[in-house]
Amino acid sequence: MNKELEKITGENIKALREKRNLTQEQMAAKFQVNGCDITRSAVAKIEVGQRHLYPDEIIILKKILNVEYDEIFNV
Repeated sequence: MNKELEKITGENIKALREKRNLTQEQMAAKFQVNGCDITRSAVAKIEVGQRHLYPDEIIILKKILNVEYDEIFNV
């Protein structure tokens, strides 16, 4: 996967999370409530582009943040 794209996507996710006043821990808890076992550490890695997102995680992320996909992947 393109490292630069992962970094930009992670920055977008972090900005969207912070805009909603969610901590990484709260975000991880929302993933878990939606059936996706992600830790706070995994959220942190996603936000800095060190971990990629799986399709099911992207769908849940869209729901958690209440955004369109282009807001997550806006380059």
